[in-house]
Amino acid sequence: MKTLKLFFIIPLVLSICGCATIPNKKDAKIMQPLKVCSLKTKFTKTVSLNYYVYLPEGYDKSKKKWPLVMFLHGAGERGDDLNLLKIHGPVMQVDKGQSFPFILVAPQCPEGSWWTEHLEDLNALLDLVDAKYQVDKKRVYLTGISMGGEGTWKLAMRYPEKFAAIVPICGKGNPWMAYRLIDVPVWAFHGDKDSTIPVQESISMEKALKDWKGDVKLTLYPGVEHNSWTQTYDNPEVYEWLLSHKKK
Repeated sequence: MKTLKLFFIIPLVLSICGCATIPNKKDAKIMQPLKVCSLKTKFTKTVSLNYYVYLPEGYDKSKKKWPLVMFLHGAGERGDDLNLLKIHGPVMQVDKGQSFPFILVAPQCPEGSWWTEHLEDLNALLDLVDAKYQVDKKRVYLTGISMGGEGTWKLAMRYPEKFAAIVPICGKGNPWMAYRLIDVPVWAFHGDKDSTIPVQESISMEKALKDWKGDVKLTLYPGVEHNSWTQTYDNPEVYEWLLSHKKK
């Protein structure tokens, strides 16, 4: 598993336009008409993310394109020590010797921030990995836990065209934005006794997606609190389900 650091600059364009209302005639003598102004400027954003990359067995001996899975960790693994990512999820599984038939990329959220503050950065990382490795663009997947579960929902909502399927685990979503995922298959997981992120968060997302005729299913674990990810990632059917989907 390779340890890499992402550092680049994203060019951004800001465009602000304004228009004025015409003052009443009786106010014209004491009030100058508002001027119509506009602003268009460029600025840059510096992105710095540490991340792990795992390449599947046979990658170096093949020219074929490989599926890509991005894993977003929870709040407890933020910082600048990538070893923290080995505590949970696919990174822990790889560290313990498990092999996967896909490329795995696992970024680390900077201390004191949230994945929802880094959606553009994560999208840029996906583009970088796609350019650097033999990625099948039609088979890019996203999963995450807790804070990373929320990041999974919201990154997929921001860039639905990127993902063939997603697996958000005990994360918050935006039900009013569910229409953005009508073409992205979703398998969500949550413990029904979760006191950290209430199970209603996942239930609301499932309902909203079903209202939009989305491809969604929700697995609830009876009696399970916040850690609903261990048994999820230990279930090989979850990875099989992910890899069965392909962008049209």
